[in-house]
Amino acid sequence: MKLYYIPGACSMAAHIVALETGIPLSFHKVDMSEKGKFVDGEDYANISPTSLVPTLILDDGTKLTEAAVIMQYLAAQVPEKNLAPDEGMLHWRLLEVLNFLSTEVHKNFTPLFNPSLQADARQLFEDLLKKRLSYLAENMIGQSGYLVGDDYTIADAYLFTLLGWAQFQKIDLGFAPALGEYAGRIGSRPAVIQALKDEGLA
Repeated sequence: MKLYYIPGACSMAAHIVALETGIPLSFHKVDMSEKGKFVDGEDYANISPTSLVPTLILDDGTKLTEAAVIMQYLAAQVPEKNLAPDEGMLHWRLLEVLNFLSTEVHKNFTPLFNPSLQADARQLFEDLLKKRLSYLAENMIGQSGYLVGDDYTIADAYLFTLLGWAQFQKIDLGFAPALGEYAGRIGSRPAVIQALKDEGLA
């Protein structure tokens, strides 16, 4: 299998999960320029149907896109690691958290990467993000220190990646100290450390 990523993008969550699973696959960096996205000189549009990351290509050539889908697929290959609970209420909680991260956090970060975003619009998105992240800290990160149940799951890889965006955008997490503690804890996992190194971020 092949996983295509852009350093620091949402694809890092899939990168982390891939390393957590231990599944043999190759990682391929997508380079961005004014001319587009390329992988070793090849137009990324020829590789990915959406030209977005991540893209996972299975051994039979099947292509999967969307970070949440790819993470679930990878986790399903090693069910014994319980990276994505597939039974009972924990399964539904996982889907709930993944959906919240995708639609309420990820979505509201995206405009901040637009250099032409006006200051008042930026402030609006930052305020909204702080509300969403505060909700996560107060209601979703349990006493276990994880988002779903008592163990690390793919949702934690996703939130860790998004919290990295907060740091990049210079959003002080002081409004929710639990998030800083959470990021430090998740960031100490070997797979996370390796993914950061692989992507040139550590």
